[in-house]
Amino acid sequence: MRQSTRNPRKKDTGSSRKPQDLSLVLKEIDAASSPVTARATDFPAGWYIEPHNPAKHQLIYAVQGVMVVQAEAGRWVVPPTRGIWMRAGMTHEIRCVGEVHMRSLTVTPDAAPNLLDRTRAVGISPLLRELIRAAMDVPQSYVPGTRDGRVMRLILDELRALPVLPLHLQMPKDPRLVRICGLLQLHLHDASTMSDWAKRLKVDVKTIQRLFVKETGMTFGQWRQQARLLRALELLATGERVIDVAMALGYESPSAFATMFRKQFDQTPSQFFAEA
Repeated sequence: MRQSTRNPRKKDTGSSRKPQDLSLVLKEIDAASSPVTARATDFPAGWYIEPHNPAKHQLIYAVQGVMVVQAEAGRWVVPPTRGIWMRAGMTHEIRCVGEVHMRSLTVTPDAAPNLLDRTRAVGISPLLRELIRAAMDVPQSYVPGTRDGRVMRLILDELRALPVLPLHLQMPKDPRLVRICGLLQLHLHDASTMSDWAKRLKVDVKTIQRLFVKETGMTFGQWRQQARLLRALELLATGERVIDVAMALGYESPSAFATMFRKQFDQTPSQFFAEA
């Protein structure tokens, strides 16, 4: 069941903002004149942040917990110690899987014209991680050329080098594909082929194949694998065992799942979550 950003369930944790302060935080950030501002907000497990449309770019990063970000451009699953670069004007909502300790940077568009041109899941380098931690103590209004100003200037430089991660699932718009994708996400263990789906919908299989590539940039098989991967990240981040995740998502064995995971991230699941 969705939880609103009202009726808080968690007490303030020192430097972090309470969940119910999110709308106030966004207003304060939009009003701030500094090119880069930073905020820390902690959310209890299952918290839901309603759709909002920031006027500035955002780097949303969780030091703990998983964020599932939904926008018109698709769906992202952001594991701990990774982040999502959210372009200004992109309406999005966030679901927290587990307790999420969010650290966010807000950047004015004119201060960073050469940053990523689209919303993407990104890696967070050790240097940027420490800079974000330092930025939590920098006031919203700071003087360029001071120590605070140099920290925020260096953050802009690091943002230009953000590595993009394959944590995005492009959602189709064609009603037939929407139906297939919706059912698949509910039953990711379903091994039905593209031909099976074409028969159910009474549509030519070549038509479905062509639409998948056109609207998602992936084949049917690639899309299902990506959907399974993102769901696996959610489950693993909450402590599920690899063998249980593999079976729940329809893999023949844990080794088959591990092979797919390593192919995507060049790491085993345990290595991937080791930093968290």
